Amino acid sequence: MTYSLIPSLVFGYLLGSIPFGLLLTRAAGLGDVRQIGSGNIGATNVLRTGNKGLAAATLLLDVLKGTAAVLIAGYFAPDLAIWAGLGAFLGHLFPVWLGFKGGKGVATYLGVLIGLAWQVALIFAVVWLVMAFLFRYSSLAALTAAVIVPIALYVLSTPQIAGLFVVMSVIVFIKHRENISRLLAGTEGKIGAKG
Repeated sequence: MTYSLIPSLVFGYLLGSIPFGLLLTRAAGLGDVRQIGSGNIGATNVLRTGNKGLAAATLLLDVLKGTAAVLIAGYFAPDLAIWAGLGAFLGHLFPVWLGFKGGKGVATYLGVLIGLAWQVALIFAVVWLVMAFLFRYSSLAALTAAVIVPIALYVLSTPQIAGLFVVMSVIVFIKHRENISRLLAGTEGKIGAKG
């Protein structure tokens, strides 16, 4: 098991480390997305370029890399799917190609969740959409969903998957600490706001 665990983590990490937001904005001639807004490579910051299509593509690809890591590893050995998913999540957060400065992991978190427990991914999506609609803060929507997911997994899925998402949710909160400070101060940027 151990000899397979490390390759699964590495495989997931390499897949997760592909910085789609940066690659797409550069390919579209919009420069380096890290130079605008939050400096993040994720879909929310790509949206600040004003290009909704690129933001949607970034979101989709960042989700899919998490799902792909889980499904591919799970095809060979179901027990390894969790490790590949964790690797993909960490790869997005800390890509070697960008000096280990990546995104905040929410889309890839969702992608891993789709691969491991799609029913709970639907719960994530509903919570995110409701919170985003009500308050217009992507970070608040993501943080709320990240609280609900481990609880839902504990009830509906396996302890191992629930445990994985406890760890991932804690990391999501750590990566969003500046957003949390801005939310408390009332200065957090709303969804679709440029700059």
